[in-house]
Amino acid sequence: MGKRIIVRRRGRGSATFKAPTHRRVGAAGLPPVDIRELSGVIMGKVKDLVHDPGRGAPIALIEFENGQECYLPAPEELSLGQEISRGITAPPEIGNILPLKAIPEGTIVCNIELSPGDGGKIARSSGTYAMVVAHTPAGVQVKLPSGRSVYIDERCRAVIGVVAGSGRIEKPFLKAGAHAKLMASRGRRWPNVRGQAMIAASHPFGGGRHRHPGKPTTVSRHAPPGRKVGHIAARKTGRAKSKRRA
Repeated sequence: MGKRIIVRRRGRGSATFKAPTHRRVGAAGLPPVDIRELSGVIMGKVKDLVHDPGRGAPIALIEFENGQECYLPAPEELSLGQEISRGITAPPEIGNILPLKAIPEGTIVCNIELSPGDGGKIARSSGTYAMVVAHTPAGVQVKLPSGRSVYIDERCRAVIGVVAGSGRIEKPFLKAGAHAKLMASRGRRWPNVRGQAMIAASHPFGGGRHRHPGKPTTVSRHAPPGRKVGHIAARKTGRAKSKRRA
């Protein structure tokens, strides 16, 4: 009898396959909306720039004059001790936090909220940014990092600048151990070995001289743990057929 496949072992929830989240600094996002920033400005200062395990971009600890503190993905050119402005009358400078309706067209922004007060959802990874394109009755048109444009509520806030760490993916890992440590810090499965490359005792698709599953790759949603691999409860598989006009 062979050992249980990795899909089944990971499902146990043991410490072996859990992400070491206790090492992380904390959640990084904009602080709750203060009534003073709706009509004026709240000043803050960058207290520290730290590395968060599993995150590509550095994060900045910002302390505001109203007593609030937050961690934010640090934009490029942000420095320790720098003064930060937050509010509708804040100038559109690097690191400042403004609502979209107060940001001029053509400004580069990051850490954008999708709904007012959610803390930021868009353009948060290292080197990413979005652009404010236009102010319209339907909302503020923002060009996303993917190139697609969306309309966002003008009350949503954003940070001015580009997220730091843009050259992170340009440096090679050089050895597998460095990549393994990154994946472990994120709690991800790595390396991924194909089931067809395994022996029959390790995977339902394994075994045989010729590399093929030997059985249908679709599997029921109610299959037992050792068999629940492949396309689970798939509606259809393979290439999509082109729809020809009659």
